[in-house]
Amino acid sequence: MPGYLVEDQKKVTTRKIQAMKAEGKQIAMLTSYDFTTARIVDQAGVDMILVGDSASNVMAGNETTIPITLDEMIYHARSVVRGVKRALVVCDMPFGSYQITTEDALRNAVRIMKETGVDALKLEGGAEISDSIGKMVTAGIPVCGHLGLTPQSIHKFGGYGVRAKEEAEATKLILDAKVLAEAGCFAIVVEKIPADLTQKVAEAVSVPIIGIGAGSADGQVLVVDDMLGKNEGFRPKFLRVYANIAQVMTDAIGQYVTDVKSGDFPNEQERY
Repeated sequence: MPGYLVEDQKKVTTRKIQAMKAEGKQIAMLTSYDFTTARIVDQAGVDMILVGDSASNVMAGNETTIPITLDEMIYHARSVVRGVKRALVVCDMPFGSYQITTEDALRNAVRIMKETGVDALKLEGGAEISDSIGKMVTAGIPVCGHLGLTPQSIHKFGGYGVRAKEEAEATKLILDAKVLAEAGCFAIVVEKIPADLTQKVAEAVSVPIIGIGAGSADGQVLVVDDMLGKNEGFRPKFLRVYANIAQVMTDAIGQYVTDVKSGDFPNEQERY
C-alpha cells in the first residue's frame, strides 16, 4: 500500500535524508517499538522511524529512559526492522552503552547493527562523544546526533524543562551541532529548545535538523503513542494529538467484555 503523499517507494537512505534538506523537503519521523506498529507507520509514509529508548517509558512503564538495557533495545529494534520496507530505521543507543569508553561505544554500536538490521544509530550528547561518533562513522555506521533536552541526562538537568534558554548554553549547542556534523553525523535531533535557536542551528550546519518541541526545523519527530493519544496524561505544549486511540481501545474492549458476559460472543456465524 503506497504511503500518504509518498511517490517514491524506494528505501530511504541517509543520503536521501540529507538531500531532502538541500531540496527544502520536510522530513517526517516517528517512533516505533514493535513489528505491528512499525508496519503501519511505514505504510503511512514516514521517512524515518526511531526505535527510541523512550520504549523504557512507553513499553516498560519506567519514569525515565535510563533503565532500558542494550539487550532490550536490540529486541525492540529487531522487531521494528521486520515490519519496515521503506523508512530509514534509527535505533537509540541506551544509557551506559557509549558513555564509558570509545571502545565500548564502538563494540556496542557494531552489536546493534549486526543483531538488528537497523540503518543507523542515535546518540545523545555533543563534543564529549564526538570521538565515539567518529569511530562509528569510520567503521561504516551512520549516526544521528541528539542535542538540547537529552533524556538520558535528566538527573543532571533536574527536569524536562526547555534547554538552552541562556546565551552560554545556546552558544554551546550551536558549537556542539557543528562538532557533530564534522564528526560525520548525517542528521541531528534537537529537543525542547527555543524555536529561534533551532533556526540558528539549522543555518549553522549542512546536515538536517529534526525537531521535537523545538519549532520549525528540517523535519519533526514525535513519539507515536503520544501523537495517537494512547497516553492520555501526557499533553506538553509541543504535542499535536492526531487521534484518541485510548478511547477507541477502551470502547472496543468494553464492548467485547459486554458481549462475552452476555453470551452474544461468539454467535452462530463465529463458530466452526
